[in-house]
Amino acid sequence: MRTPGAPSPGTGPRYDPERMSPELPEGDLDHLVARSGIRRVHVLAWRDLDDGEAGGSELHLHEVCRRWADAGLDVRIRTSAVPGSPDSVERDGYRVIRRAGRYQVFPRAVLAELLRRQGPRDALVEVWNGVPFLSPLWARGPRMVVQHHDHAAMWPLVISSPLLARMGSAVEHRLAPPRYRGTPIVTLSESSKAELVAGLGHDPADVHVVPPGIHERFRPGARRDDDPVVLSVGRLTPSKRIDVLLRAVAAARTERPELRLEVVGDGPEEPALRRLANDLDLGGAVAFRGRISDDDLVAAYQRARVVASASISEGWGMTLTEAAACGTPAVATDIGGHRDAVEDGRSGLLAASDDQVRGLLLEATGPRWDGLSAGALAHAARFDWDRTATEAFRVLAATAQS
Repeated sequence: MRTPGAPSPGTGPRYDPERMSPELPEGDLDHLVARSGIRRVHVLAWRDLDDGEAGGSELHLHEVCRRWADAGLDVRIRTSAVPGSPDSVERDGYRVIRRAGRYQVFPRAVLAELLRRQGPRDALVEVWNGVPFLSPLWARGPRMVVQHHDHAAMWPLVISSPLLARMGSAVEHRLAPPRYRGTPIVTLSESSKAELVAGLGHDPADVHVVPPGIHERFRPGARRDDDPVVLSVGRLTPSKRIDVLLRAVAAARTERPELRLEVVGDGPEEPALRRLANDLDLGGAVAFRGRISDDDLVAAYQRARVVASASISEGWGMTLTEAAACGTPAVATDIGGHRDAVEDGRSGLLAASDDQVRGLLLEATGPRWDGLSAGALAHAARFDWDRTATEAFRVLAATAQS
């Protein structure tokens, strides 16, 4: 393996499939790993899968890294600390080192890499989740970035200080992107790629679409609830906009009073959402279930008639494709990450505005349900975590050949 010198801002290892093909032929992950010369991979990420606020990004990283570890790679992930949990953990073959708080993790993780505290590495993966680790400024050797989506609309929702929100947005959109020119960036969908190119100014040639997978536990069940259930799954945060779903279900119940809503997940918005449910006279028609086990989540998808999301920004609607694998179609807002997770009119319905959600819920739980359910199963069959891990490593391995 040739190790290039330190990249200057605006330059770095580039994934070039044409150049890569003779050196890394099509094949399974084991073959790619053996041919790549990469044995030790360090990953920098904001949060770990055990974090109480972990979501799709953390699940994606876990599914990829466990497969890389199975293929013989020594994978070490550096994240922020998880309160009340050990500062390091071995999980499914890879190691997680958890240090520092939500903001200090960025400089401290970089310093740890510069001082080689995690040991030597052959390649580096940076998960850019709003705030970057700026790896092009300091990292030598093969590297790539995983970036799920543009956080433009989320900054004022997740940071209460307007000044800090503007600063975070400026770093994400203006200060950091030029430094990543030439760095391969993996994202989940064509829609998220378009957003990253338009919003952050990434070179389209640097951004590579590798769709996520679906765990095999998500499959159709034996029965649906007699009353049509609309299911929401995700953190109860402002960006998920569960309030839009509550209002839509309340309005739809004037025409279909048997309609119910189940909300799976916890978060800071739960008290306000419970108050809104009472104000809307939903009473027993809505259930806040909090965090539930994997088995209970599968059962919830299998019982529901529709899964719904009114999120304002997603790299990929992971819950929508998990539900689809259970034969449960989606009603979701028409945003970048949802357009690829949902095949509009076939595996679910996309709402161009909040006002449309009510009508689409009635449509999807009514006569169109059988067709949408069949379409959801067909759509979900396209996604496989083994393929995701292989294609993500293919991008990383190509940088070792450049």
